[in-house]
Amino acid sequence: MSHHLDTPLAAQNGQLFIDDLYVFPGQGSTVFVMDVNSDVTGVYAQPGFHPEARYEFKVHFDGAAFEDLTYRISFGEPGPDGRQTLQAHVLTGADAREDEAAGDLLLEGRTGEPVAGGGVRVWAGRATDPFYIDLSLLAIVNGAVAKGTAADLSAWRPDAAQNSFAGTTVESIVLEVPHSHPLLRPGARTGVWCATKLATDAGGWRQVNRAGHPMMWPIFWPDDTDFSNPANTRHPSQDLDAAGGHIAGLVAAVAGATGISDDPGGYGETVARALFPDVLPYVVGTPATFGFATRNGRALADNAPEVMLSLVTGTAVLSGLTPAVAGERRSGTFPYVIPA
Repeated sequence: MSHHLDTPLAAQNGQLFIDDLYVFPGQGSTVFVMDVNSDVTGVYAQPGFHPEARYEFKVHFDGAAFEDLTYRISFGEPGPDGRQTLQAHVLTGADAREDEAAGDLLLEGRTGEPVAGGGVRVWAGRATDPFYIDLSLLAIVNGAVAKGTAADLSAWRPDAAQNSFAGTTVESIVLEVPHSHPLLRPGARTGVWCATKLATDAGGWRQVNRAGHPMMWPIFWPDDTDFSNPANTRHPSQDLDAAGGHIAGLVAAVAGATGISDDPGGYGETVARALFPDVLPYVVGTPATFGFATRNGRALADNAPEVMLSLVTGTAVLSGLTPAVAGERRSGTFPYVIPA
């Protein structure tokens, strides 16, 4: 699940831990962005991408429980200049769900430069982080969720909010797929998630981390810093049965303490069903908005933390930050992120 503060594991190797997933329209295209290896906790232990890992974008269609399209990005060992070779493969149909399937090679290139091939474009490298939040606000909501109490925002001053991620960077993978793609045509209803997988000594692959909706881990599992919770290793199709009751209960307790509903249990279940399975819904070719009225993909500028904190507490939680606070950290043209 998405989280920028995956310590102590991230301190050991943040290359495997996903910070954010974005899905939005590009220039006649769909853009997928996966960010890993944030340096928000200090100097990241290992720069670049893990050479024994796979970074995968997974796409479901028309509400299907399983993906029918996977884009797999892999990297080589860093060279003397720190740059890495990269490859992008595509897997479709049943192969999209199989670690053993090789897929079709689309392109080869190097980090830090645009690469095109097989009808797609890829850019991967160190980039400024477009994410923004004041972590002191997150701490208030975290405490409420953990204790099942109303979020005490009496001392919170939105006008004094500061972006805790100002000046931070991430390793970013940007994949752009044109609307001419046979599956990702305008109007296609998709559900998107991403995963990192690490090669095992036995020859297979182990899913280490995954992400769909933003802010899931820091809100619902903030104390699980060793990642013993199985949420990271399961498939989204298992989410509701495995953890729907847990999420619903946490939200219901906050809703009950806040008094925002005559049926806090019902509100908790509604939120759990909105978040599970943990995939980002997106209709290809439409504006991306992770907002209060609709959640359709996620643009780099979206104030996703404000939306998620408000959803969980059942009341408006003003972050005090606007997209302008990170305006210099995104672009309207490929690769859409700003290389660091």
